Amino acid sequence: MKNAYNTSAYGSFAYVYDMFMDNIDYEEWADYITDHLKKYGIEDGLVLELGCGTGTMTGLLADRGYDMIGVDNSGEMLAEAMEKRMESGQDILYLQQDMQEFELYGTVRAIVSVCDSLNYITEREELLQVFRLVNNYLDPEGLFLFDMNTIHKYRDILGDTTIAENRDEGSFIWDNSYDPENGLNIYELAVFLPREDGLYEKAEEVHCQKAYSQEEIEELIREAGMELLEVYDAYTGRPAADDSERLFFIAREKGKAK
Repeated sequence: MKNAYNTSAYGSFAYVYDMFMDNIDYEEWADYITDHLKKYGIEDGLVLELGCGTGTMTGLLADRGYDMIGVDNSGEMLAEAMEKRMESGQDILYLQQDMQEFELYGTVRAIVSVCDSLNYITEREELLQVFRLVNNYLDPEGLFLFDMNTIHKYRDILGDTTIAENRDEGSFIWDNSYDPENGLNIYELAVFLPREDGLYEKAEEVHCQKAYSQEEIEELIREAGMELLEVYDAYTGRPAADDSERLFFIAREKGKAK
């Protein structure tokens, strides 16, 4: 059963998402992902991004020679992604689908998911279902590369904090509350978007993410039928550690369920 929080779609925030995420070095992340894809012999071919959002990473991987598919459940985020596609002239297929139920016409060489998109899956069995779908749609020995926020980040850094930012293009207030018993981090988000009459329009959203331990994620990878290859402190190349805020996992398809 899905929880009652808005865990699948960004509404008004979609229009200012890229602006407020400009602290992320997407180019560096794309290079990191590409290096690991090539390390395992995937230099081209079909690659799927799960939870692609506004398509920034999808577009960067397309620039690096991959035939990209982007899946996201938010129509607002995908509208931004398709606008970028039009501006760049890239040949990217975008699909509005729930990660827990995504469908493709065939298999792909690799599946990637970044920016803690998978932390939005707040039930263990639902995350296992996503991993099983990933395994099902990977080519033989295809790769699954993804990042997830850690318990340390939610508990010790984000939990019970307020993040606010004010710019000419818009403002937001982001209240966090972390429930250690259930491992859930609730984001109460208020977005203020300027109107032509000089006033601001307020929109409110509530999001929820789940903190999974590294051990839980590794167990789910194995249960889904994949082989865990590597785990890193995300986008640094350093080994995973207790103070890692985000982990980067690499898993490989090793057979389909009968």
